[in-house]
Amino acid sequence: MGPLSGVKILDLSRILAGPWATQCLADFGATVWKVEKPGAGDDTRQWGPPWVRDAKGADTADSAYFASTNRGKQSVAIDFTKPRGQELLRSLAMRADVLVENFRVGTLAKHRLGWESLHRLNARLVYCSISAFGQDGPRADEPGYDAMIQAMSGLMSVTGVPEGEPGAGPVKVGVAVSDLITGLYAVQAITAALLEREQSGRGQCIDLALLDTQVSALANQTLNYLISGKPPARRGTAHPNIVPYQAFATKDGYLMLAVGNDRQFADFCQEAGREGLAKDPRFATNAARVENRATLIPQLERLCRLRTTTTWLQALAKAGVPCGPLNDLGQLFEDPQVKHRKLRFELPHGAGASLPQVRNPVLYSRTTLKYRAPPPLLGEHTDRVLKDELGVTAEELSRLRADGAIA
Repeated sequence: MGPLSGVKILDLSRILAGPWATQCLADFGATVWKVEKPGAGDDTRQWGPPWVRDAKGADTADSAYFASTNRGKQSVAIDFTKPRGQELLRSLAMRADVLVENFRVGTLAKHRLGWESLHRLNARLVYCSISAFGQDGPRADEPGYDAMIQAMSGLMSVTGVPEGEPGAGPVKVGVAVSDLITGLYAVQAITAALLEREQSGRGQCIDLALLDTQVSALANQTLNYLISGKPPARRGTAHPNIVPYQAFATKDGYLMLAVGNDRQFADFCQEAGREGLAKDPRFATNAARVENRATLIPQLERLCRLRTTTTWLQALAKAGVPCGPLNDLGQLFEDPQVKHRKLRFELPHGAGASLPQVRNPVLYSRTTLKYRAPPPLLGEHTDRVLKDELGVTAEELSRLRADGAIA
């Protein structure tokens, strides 16, 4: 039994931020009814290739992207633009503990599925709205995707090759980090609201904006600016506040050196045969190393090129100096630590094949997370959910399909 076993989630979200949140909630044991548009479903079902494969190795209609963020859910194909579809969703909302949605502001309210309407029907409902800019403000009505939020939030101003170096310029993070961070904040906010409900007996509305969460997640970079008044610069793999904390070329590849304190720097210098560097007043403390970064880094670059990556990794591990290789995903999943932690696992998919997945990173001492179901086929659970939760008969299901309210 997961820690959220018994909690029912009505999931009207799509793409990534909302589905990432509801997949985490499903991993924790919640029942998630994923509401999808009949005939089309979540947009990300079409975001391929690559595609999920069936038992014969042929491509299915569902993308790997969709499969990465929708396991453990029950797909219910309901068209909320149809009056009968709206009635079904209101009935499900009356039985739900949580509703998650990420439509443009005001969209669901037009169909009497907004917070005000559903709160009157279910006072205990926790209603989580995710949008690009939030439920109010001058840009509230505008749509938004992760890439534009990465740019607008300032993230891309601190991510990329520094000015003056070959290939200088901003770059986007390789995953939709603004969406993912918002999804994780949503999980925190929802579980906290459910805990508060145990005392108050009342639900509440949660307003989460991608822009707000990405600005918040800039962490030390925002405070560096707010305190100093100086916008931080792009530093490639380097850290603005710690030196040395960046990737270095080795004899045959790269090494990510992550020295977090003065003792570790001294240990690195001893292993490298340059104890004098750690005693030099310009480099003896982290503050001094940050101040004299331009002088120190070229010396470390020359040192790192003298050995292979493997040699450095082995030597620095013994010395207690944090470092790591720059893996691609093939190398990552062959790493002994990753294998030991069983980050990769497989689920049987509705198309007949075994589907690889990456487990939730949370490990409890008593509660075992059960991955009960693969990402659902479109509308796979429509009949079951409507029958079990709402008592809809076979005859009524036929009429609803004829009306186009469900599929």
